[in-house]
Amino acid sequence: MQKRNLSFGQLFNLSFGFFGVQIAYALQSANISRIFATLGADPHTLSFFWILPPLMGMIVQPLVGKYSDKTWNRLGRRKPYLLVGALIAVAVMALLPNAGNFTFAQSAFLGLNAAMWFGLFSLMFLDTSINIAMQPFKMMVGDMVNEEQKGTAYAIQSALCNAGSVVGYLFPIFFTWIGIANTAPEGVIPDSVKWSFYAGAAILILCSLYTFMTVKELNPQEYAEFHGIDKAKGEGSEAKEEKGFLTLLKEAPSAFWTVGLVQFFCWAAFMYMWTYSIGSIAVNCFGWDEASTAAMEYQNAGDWVGVVFCVQAVGSLLWAMILPLLEKWTGNKGAYAISLLVGAIGFVSVFFVTNQYVLWLSYALIGAAWAAMLALPFTIVTNAIKGGNMGYYLGLFNCTICVPQIVAALCGGLLLKYVCANVQAGMLVVAGVLLVLGAASVFLIKEKED
Repeated sequence: MQKRNLSFGQLFNLSFGFFGVQIAYALQSANISRIFATLGADPHTLSFFWILPPLMGMIVQPLVGKYSDKTWNRLGRRKPYLLVGALIAVAVMALLPNAGNFTFAQSAFLGLNAAMWFGLFSLMFLDTSINIAMQPFKMMVGDMVNEEQKGTAYAIQSALCNAGSVVGYLFPIFFTWIGIANTAPEGVIPDSVKWSFYAGAAILILCSLYTFMTVKELNPQEYAEFHGIDKAKGEGSEAKEEKGFLTLLKEAPSAFWTVGLVQFFCWAAFMYMWTYSIGSIAVNCFGWDEASTAAMEYQNAGDWVGVVFCVQAVGSLLWAMILPLLEKWTGNKGAYAISLLVGAIGFVSVFFVTNQYVLWLSYALIGAAWAAMLALPFTIVTNAIKGGNMGYYLGLFNCTICVPQIVAALCGGLLLKYVCANVQAGMLVVAGVLLVLGAASVFLIKEKED
C-alpha cells in the first residue's frame, strides 16, 4: 500500500484538539506554584507538588499507549481515550482552583493543611486526565502520517501547542484586566485564576470534540498495510504474541535512549522554570518581601509569569520557523544543540533582570529550546520505530519527559537551600546549566539515517 499524503486540513484536524489540551496544560504549569503557595506551601517544599504531574504521566501514558494499540472499535483506536481524558479534565479544572474555598477541618497531616491535600488530589486527577487526552494526538500522527509528512504533522502540533499555551498563559492577566479580582483573602485562590480554569475547561472539551468528530482513524487492515505489518504475526487487537515493556525497552533503537538522555537535562530545566519563575520574578521585578503570598506584589507577579510564559511560547513559534533552516545547514543534531544553548542563555539571564519587560527577551530565548524539544525528539524517535507497538513505544518514551521532572522536583528544595542560598532566581541558573549539558548530549544521538 502506498503511504498516501494527507491534506493540510487533515493534518490540522488530527491535532486541533491538542490546542485545547495545551490550554489546560499551560494553566497548570503557570499556576500550580501560585496555587499551592497561596494555600500555604513553603518555597523549599514547593517543588514536591510538581512530582505528581510527571509521575502520573509516567504511569498513564504507557498504559494509554499499550491499551490503545489493542483498541479497535467503531469509535476509533486512540479517540476513545482522547474523549474520556478530556471529560475528566473538564470536571477537575472546575474543582482545583476552589481548593481554598471549601470548608475543611484545619488539622494538618504530614505538614499539609486540608486545602493543600484537596488541591494535591485534584492536581493528580487533572494531570492524569490531561495525559489520557494528550497522548492520543501524538499516537495518531505516528499511526496515520507517512515519514515524509511526519515533520510537518509535528510542526502543526507544535504550532497548536504554542498557540494553546499563549491563550492559557494570558487568561489570568486578561481576566484581571476586565475587572475580575486578582487578590483574595489569605489561603484563597483569586477569582482571576478560577475563571481562567473555567474558560480553559470549556475550550478543551470543544476542541477535543472537534478532532473526535472530524478524524477517521485507520481500521486494522489499513493500518497493517500502511505500516507494512505482517498480519500473520499481527499487531494491535490481532496480535498473537504480546511483548512486555522490558522486552520492548531491550529492543528499542539507540535513538530512543540517546534522545532520552537529552530529554533528561531539558525537562529537568523546565521543571525549575515552572516551579521557581513566580518567586524569582516577584522578588526581582515586583519587590515582594517573601512575607505573604496574599500580597499584591506576589499575585501581580503571578499574572506576569503568564505573560512571560506567553512570550516564551511566541518565541518558540518564531524559532520553529528558523529550525528548518538550521536543520538544513547543521542537521537535526546541530539545530537541536544550538536551540538548547540559546535557551540556556535565556535561563541564566533571568537571574540578573530586575525590569519586568526585559524578561520578555529572556523568555523569548528560552522559547528556542522549547521549540526544539517539541519538534525534534518525536521526529527522530518515531522515524526509528517500526509500526508495531508504536503507541506503547511513545508511551514509554514519555518517561524520558516524566522521570527528569520527578528527579528535579525531589532535588529542588535541596538545590534551593544549599546551591542557591535560598534565592529562587538561582534555580533558573541551574536550569541554564542543565540545558548546556543537554546540548552536549545531543551529539550522542544516532539517527536512523546515520
